[in-house]
Amino acid sequence: MVTRLFEGMRRVDGSGKAKGPSERVSQEQFTASMSHLLKGTAEEKSLVILNMISASGGPMKARDVHKFTEDLVGSVVHVLNYRRQLRGWSQKPPPGSPSRVQVLAAQLCSEMRLQGGGKLLGPQWLDCDCDRAVLEDWVFRAHHVATFLSLVIHQGFLLLRSSLELATLVPERQVDPQREFASILDVLSVIYVNSHLPQERRLRWRLLFATELHGNSFAQLCGRIAHGGPCLVLLEDCDGHVFGGFASCSWEVKPQFQGDDRCFLFSISPSMAVYTCTGYNDHYMYLSQGQQTIPNGLGMGGQHGYFGLWIDVDFGKGHSKAKPTCTTYGSPQLSAQEDFQFQKMEVWAVGDAPKAEPVRKTRSILDIDPEARALLEASGRGRHSEGLREAPDEQ
Repeated sequence: MVTRLFEGMRRVDGSGKAKGPSERVSQEQFTASMSHLLKGTAEEKSLVILNMISASGGPMKARDVHKFTEDLVGSVVHVLNYRRQLRGWSQKPPPGSPSRVQVLAAQLCSEMRLQGGGKLLGPQWLDCDCDRAVLEDWVFRAHHVATFLSLVIHQGFLLLRSSLELATLVPERQVDPQREFASILDVLSVIYVNSHLPQERRLRWRLLFATELHGNSFAQLCGRIAHGGPCLVLLEDCDGHVFGGFASCSWEVKPQFQGDDRCFLFSISPSMAVYTCTGYNDHYMYLSQGQQTIPNGLGMGGQHGYFGLWIDVDFGKGHSKAKPTCTTYGSPQLSAQEDFQFQKMEVWAVGDAPKAEPVRKTRSILDIDPEARALLEASGRGRHSEGLREAPDEQ
């Protein structure tokens, strides 16, 4: 990325127009390029990015944009690690997992609309032409591109007065220091999921449950997540697929659906994607235990026996059913197999811990309703508890 930045700068003149490359970068070129990349419009950013990708500043292939995106995402990990800003997260995915740099780069490129309206969804699209209009639309649509460029520049050059709030990009990882463990997540997957959370939930993630620490127990799961506030449920099935859901409200063990339309399902591996509510129904969250006539387990989306994400009370198995998509979230099958087995599960509370509600003093109906008190006295029946209990709180 250092080379790309240098090449992009020396191909831009003070007016922002492309020109032939010089041997060095002038102060005017540096200032103009930084201004465009950090504070410019999508049009201004796309001009500098075009020059970072193409030596001629002209049309390029989709594969060139894809390679630039991989370099950009890789630089984010490098800079965060070098500046010690990982905030407790690993810079690498667990052994055996696909490169999250490639996975996130593919997700960003999938937001590109090629000439003719097609999406960059597979190798067959890599030879398609991309001009500046396509690049400008992509920069506007894929906001992570501008954010990642800003991060690399601010943290790489240590520029002051950054408008980028790093704390909201990479949440603080809070785990009991006596029980440290290796998460399914790495810093890139955390950044991606975190960006889809409500703004007030992005500062810190607090571990509520992990099979590695708390065992394979549905009772343990319920006990640790109930009333724990909004959280992320995360699974890795036995085929290596990583996926989960965001619960926007505290889980409650009850036989009814719960939650609201801020909930969503997501995938991390083999691809990154977020699936939000369709409005078809309100089956956002479900958590049941000990019921005789309805399923017991944790579910998100769909319906009984046909959830978008389901973890059975017989812990270690679940399903993700979508034909063709989950009715609640529009998500496809998230697991490798429709009925899956899993060995790893994590639940992370996001944002500040919920405050315990104060115990409310109950007041007698006779204290609240004077008419009821008058009727009691008129019937000749006394208030036997009078004087035996504390005076009611007038507030």
